[in-house]
Amino acid sequence: MEVTVKGIPVCYMENGDGEYALVLQGWGTSIALYTPIIDTLAEKYHVIAPDLPGFGETPEPPEPWGVDEYTDLVLEFCEKLGITECMLFAHSFGGRITLKLMARKDPRLTVKKLVLTGAAGIRHEPSEQAKKKAKAYQRGKKLLSTAPMRALFPNALENLRLKHGSADYKAASPMMRQVLVRTVNEDLSPLLPECDAETLLIWGRDDDAVPLGDGQRMEKEMPAAALVTIDNAGHFAFVDQQYLFLRVLAAFIGLSL
Repeated sequence: MEVTVKGIPVCYMENGDGEYALVLQGWGTSIALYTPIIDTLAEKYHVIAPDLPGFGETPEPPEPWGVDEYTDLVLEFCEKLGITECMLFAHSFGGRITLKLMARKDPRLTVKKLVLTGAAGIRHEPSEQAKKKAKAYQRGKKLLSTAPMRALFPNALENLRLKHGSADYKAASPMMRQVLVRTVNEDLSPLLPECDAETLLIWGRDDDAVPLGDGQRMEKEMPAAALVTIDNAGHFAFVDQQYLFLRVLAAFIGLSL
């Protein structure tokens, strides 16, 4: 299904009946990856799961968005579909949007219950090695940005960016790389106390994208959060240990699988 929001045709999946549940995806994924989550939630809820701009079937934003712009889109998306209350499931990048949503207390949308898994938003101080790498990158960038070097080596600057970028950065389009830089550099940890809905945190113990320590901090600083850790699972715990993950999710929303 599709609805136009902010001039962007937003594709979304819909399943189930009852009160609304909203699913917000992780960076670089298609919402189809979350089909087992959607199907489980649909046993109790009317599930709406959009592909956010730049992911899955939805086109990229017209300019490099930050978390605030994605939050604006989610609010307008819900408004267009008549969603005023919901439970919310968010993974990774979707966690950043969720933290913004909860802190805004926007009267258009009330979140009654939350499930966060591998949720991003806490910015970490870089290690000394990372700082040295960043300084080397800045020196190289300054040199390769000069007119003579750009004329002699037109691809060198982009090759340098790719060499120093993360896997997500390398896989992204030029537009989404700018989005990634904007979003990952914003520290949302001061917003954790504002996330006051009943919250289930589900973390893969081996998550190397958003470490377990972030989930533990969220449990401490969110007023009504509880953390469940899943062994032998990483950033996509709902894929690595699908059966166990879905049982935990079902128990939280009052289902018996």
